[in-house]
Amino acid sequence: MEEAHSGICGAHQPGPKLHFQIKRMGYYWPTVVKDYMDYVKKCQASTDYFSKWAEAMPLKEVKKENVVSFIKVNIINRYGVPRYIIIDNGKPFSNRLMDKLREDFGFKQRNSSMYNAPANGLAEAFNKTLCSLLKKVVGRTKKDWHERINEALWAYRMTYQMPTQATLYSLVYGVEAVLPLESQLPLLRMAIQEGLTDEENAKLRLQELETLDEKRLEAQQRLECYQARLLNAFNKKVHPRSFQVGDLVLALRRPIITTHKIRSKFTSK
Repeated sequence: MEEAHSGICGAHQPGPKLHFQIKRMGYYWPTVVKDYMDYVKKCQASTDYFSKWAEAMPLKEVKKENVVSFIKVNIINRYGVPRYIIIDNGKPFSNRLMDKLREDFGFKQRNSSMYNAPANGLAEAFNKTLCSLLKKVVGRTKKDWHERINEALWAYRMTYQMPTQATLYSLVYGVEAVLPLESQLPLLRMAIQEGLTDEENAKLRLQELETLDEKRLEAQQRLECYQARLLNAFNKKVHPRSFQVGDLVLALRRPIITTHKIRSKFTSK
């Protein structure tokens, strides 16, 4: 349970996700539900880390050369040419190198609305998720975050997503990744594959890839249903109110603190 929760591939999952992880690996005992619920309560940092597939790379400086290299190496060379990319209005994204990259590979670029973070909500949500996850794997000095970022990304991609009822890895590659715990108690799919010939194994993989589109469609349908339930639950708490000129309202004014000290991403909010 400790390995599945906070081990090599653990993402400090909350109760239901930890249950799914243990169940998928083939482990079971009579008090499993109670045990994982009690275990998660002892972890002071259990949070939902799943959103969308993401790539990240630590950089000392966000220069245009680094940005172009990241898009080419980590996105295009791995997954192919995208139809378009959505970026913020930063200077590293608006330059001649980016223009040449778009012309060479034939994709379009769209800018998010200025001063409107939700316009690029997926990226903003991932940044928050990654920082939260890194807090749980970095050392006390927090200076080793660049060495642990790949570990955090791996755990993030292996996390079960409640809205889609699937992991990021399975939706991208069509199969579940083999985790360390599975080597101790091999799953049925691993036992079957060990007895297959190369030709039979290739046919099995082809069948998995052929059903990938169907899996993604099912995940999309589950996601839409999940979002609809959240919307309905939120709207029940919304009470329309109208204000007129002269009405008294409660205003919150936060103190403005000026300091030259650079705040760390890992400091408390």
